[in-house]
Amino acid sequence: MAPIALLADTHMPKGARRLPQRCAELIAGAEALIHAGDFLTVAVLKELEALCPVVHAVHGNVDEAILRRSLPEALELTVGGRVLAVLHDAGPAHGRVERLRKRFPTADAVLFGHSHMPLHERDGDFQIFNPGSPTERRRAPRRSMGMLHVEEQGLRFEHVWL
Repeated sequence: MAPIALLADTHMPKGARRLPQRCAELIAGAEALIHAGDFLTVAVLKELEALCPVVHAVHGNVDEAILRRSLPEALELTVGGRVLAVLHDAGPAHGRVERLRKRFPTADAVLFGHSHMPLHERDGDFQIFNPGSPTERRRAPRRSMGMLHVEEQGLRFEHVWL
């Protein structure tokens, strides 16, 4: 199985902002794409669907009204026999792992965005992952995205620095 591309916080269009070429290539070669919100416009969702026909997504806080109406606030997917929950804003860093574990009790992992800060934390077998942003790094050292590898021992998350 090919890896699954992970995005959040694309915030496009904004000025001349575009997806980095490496990001587009990884999405095009992926089994699926999971986006944790803040596309900004429906045109960005359509652009991503043209790169990878299988897109799972939630809406973010800055998404236009049509996206907020058509995409859920949170979702749970089964990936390789494991449950992956997705939402945009996971709240403050303090207590985040425990809060997400409580909100998604059957999940093996949670994908989220909002902060633009790449993050991967584990608590036993439970994982949380923020891919960062491929277009707007804010306080992050670099722009980034993620890749999810489904392996026999479980889900393996990887940051890709753009």
